[in-house]
Amino acid sequence: MGYFQKDIETMPREQIRQLQSERLVQTVKRVYDSVECYRKKMDEAGVKPEDIKGIEDITKLPFTVKHDLRENYPFGFVSADMSEITRIHASSGTTGKLTVAAYTKHDIDIWSDLFARCLAMVGADKNSKVHVAYGYGLFTGGLGAHYGAERLGAAAIPVSSGNTARQISLLKDFQSDIICCTPSYAIYIADELSKFGVDKSELGLKAGVFGAEPWSEEMRKQIEEKLGIKAYDIYGLSEIMGPGVSMECEAQNGKHIWEDHFIAEIIDPNTLEPLDYGQVGELVLTTITKEGMPLIRYRTRDLCSLIPEKCSCGRTHVRMTRVLGRSDDMLIIRGVNVFPSQIESALLNVPELLPFYHINVDRRNMMDMIEVQIEMTEELFKAENEVRLAVKALSEKEINSSLGISVIVTLLAPNSLPRSEGKAKRVTDNRKY
Repeated sequence: MGYFQKDIETMPREQIRQLQSERLVQTVKRVYDSVECYRKKMDEAGVKPEDIKGIEDITKLPFTVKHDLRENYPFGFVSADMSEITRIHASSGTTGKLTVAAYTKHDIDIWSDLFARCLAMVGADKNSKVHVAYGYGLFTGGLGAHYGAERLGAAAIPVSSGNTARQISLLKDFQSDIICCTPSYAIYIADELSKFGVDKSELGLKAGVFGAEPWSEEMRKQIEEKLGIKAYDIYGLSEIMGPGVSMECEAQNGKHIWEDHFIAEIIDPNTLEPLDYGQVGELVLTTITKEGMPLIRYRTRDLCSLIPEKCSCGRTHVRMTRVLGRSDDMLIIRGVNVFPSQIESALLNVPELLPFYHINVDRRNMMDMIEVQIEMTEELFKAENEVRLAVKALSEKEINSSLGISVIVTLLAPNSLPRSEGKAKRVTDNRKY
């Protein structure tokens, strides 16, 4: 696999740290001078820009959370003059207020470079055709992948999400070698191929860049088998940049965080204290080159750990492990912390089941209950009832073994659950608190 900016991607760690220190000092001064919310936060914490002399001082700085962005909607966190802002993205939220992200031309250029790095990591080059099936618009996925493909010199195909029949037709006709979409949509496309009389061997796909929702190793295996490709995990969030903050290389052993532009920390989400490399906690990110809307110690709520050792691919930037779940989306069932990814991993160990499921949480007689609805394969659906009951029992045993608590599995006919062309909604929590 190739590099896009090899000197930077393989920079010695001491050099990365020095660069981070220099850029952090500049960023802190910038936000203190230009963002009222940061000036107020730092003053309340008793911190001045001159107190930050390097990366070792980052823990002196206050955290930023999504609520801060919504409280200062729409442009309270913008650091540049509005005349310098060339693009505005936003993500939806449960409160009704969008989370806004503003970019200068410099920011867009950096984003394009970083996504180009990501694509090069999985074998794309200027001869590639990149099928972009992320949504375009306020969501950062589509345009992030699009600009990255163009920056690499590849041909970007802006299909956007939806219209699966057209997706399959274009994949076959254009012979794209890279696809970018959510993992759940990749599974959906793969399962729809036969409906349109297309075999995976008729496609030119070699690799997929999948993100925007949590997914498991078991789902990776299914995507790779169904589409005949290598499936790679990409990470990002609109508040920080968009997709391309980190990306897997061919080793598929953690996603490289581009540390020349971001500082990554892991904290205990309860005590907010820093954790060492290798310990699982909440990922905190600081942007150190962004002009439009720099963020200091932004709590992503994503749970993972960091791997500092040099990767077998030759890249030196720290890696983040697969996101286990979210500290704010974690389900607490009878005192046990439960993540949807744990349930998915257990279910995908049962070959008679399809990777389409939904988790319902309820409270009956003061007791928390989990029902997992999951679709059967056609073969299981047509099998004798005794066979289905055996698979149901096995599924419940797999989940119970993984979680340490009992669940109810409901087997559904194929195509019973709605298909997602964007982020899949996996959980409905009906409990009243």
